Amino acid sequence: MIKFFRQSYAIQYVVIALMAIALWIPAFGSAKVMMGLGEPVTPLFNLIDGLLGFSPIAQLIFAFLLLVLETLIFNAIMVNNQIIGKVSTMGAFVFVLLMSLTRTHTHFYPFALSVVFILLAINALFDIYLSQKPEFDLLKTGIFVALASMCYFPAIVLIVWVIASLPIAKKSSFRLELIPLVGFFFVYFFYFVGVYLFGDFLPMIHGYRDWFLGFSFSVSGFNLKSIILLAFLLIGALLLVWGNSNLEKTIAVRVRMTMTLFLLVLGMLLLFVGGNVLQNGLIFIALAIVYAYAFTYLNNTGWANLVLTLLLLFVLANHYYFKLL
Repeated sequence: MIKFFRQSYAIQYVVIALMAIALWIPAFGSAKVMMGLGEPVTPLFNLIDGLLGFSPIAQLIFAFLLLVLETLIFNAIMVNNQIIGKVSTMGAFVFVLLMSLTRTHTHFYPFALSVVFILLAINALFDIYLSQKPEFDLLKTGIFVALASMCYFPAIVLIVWVIASLPIAKKSSFRLELIPLVGFFFVYFFYFVGVYLFGDFLPMIHGYRDWFLGFSFSVSGFNLKSIILLAFLLIGALLLVWGNSNLEKTIAVRVRMTMTLFLLVLGMLLLFVGGNVLQNGLIFIALAIVYAYAFTYLNNTGWANLVLTLLLLFVLANHYYFKLL
């Protein structure tokens, strides 16, 4: 299986598409309108959710098409940044599997909408290491983080990741650290001005105030099944990376994977912001990068193929029969 997805022909994309459809069919069979909470801190998600709220099928179709777009973007980012081979669909396969891992993932929710902006931010940040003039990439990163936070507000912490990644990419200076902040606040400035002129400004401000005042880390979203699943994925990633002596060792790739390690840590922290932990999905993006990287350069694929096949079968069985998560 691993060697199959190290290639990029029509057959690989057909198989990935069929896998995605198979993982999402149960969601269409039990479709119901998933209206958001209408929180002021997620204006972009509220807008899309309001447009699609008339039909559960419309929400699911949009969410599925969004997954397809994000899968193509993710695979292109992995290829362009040498994390997987130049002719590979490994990134697409891993991304679809992890972003459709449980029935909790296969519908429209805030993080699912934010993923496209998070991926664009990751790509822009990965580019800065080899860039002689990283200012524009850093500005784009701040803008994309702001847009992601308008879909899923905890994504605001990605601005910390951006600034913390600059020393890793050897681009650290006070001026460069300000640029993503300028991009981030640029988006929010125009949003606040727009609401002030044409909307309800005070309720919006109160919404942001209430979110920050009410914020606390919590374990309420965890249960034994989610803990086992997350532990399995994290331990698997750790074993694949530490037990693989054939990993790509160019400096650029090492820098990007170090950035990914910081992203993984942030993703683990976001599991504690409340709500269903599986919908605080930054950890799954980071894990998708790690798994795609490790599977690409793995020499002995026998045991990894077995584990990956069993995981895929379990995920399919869970969607159709067990419905554990």
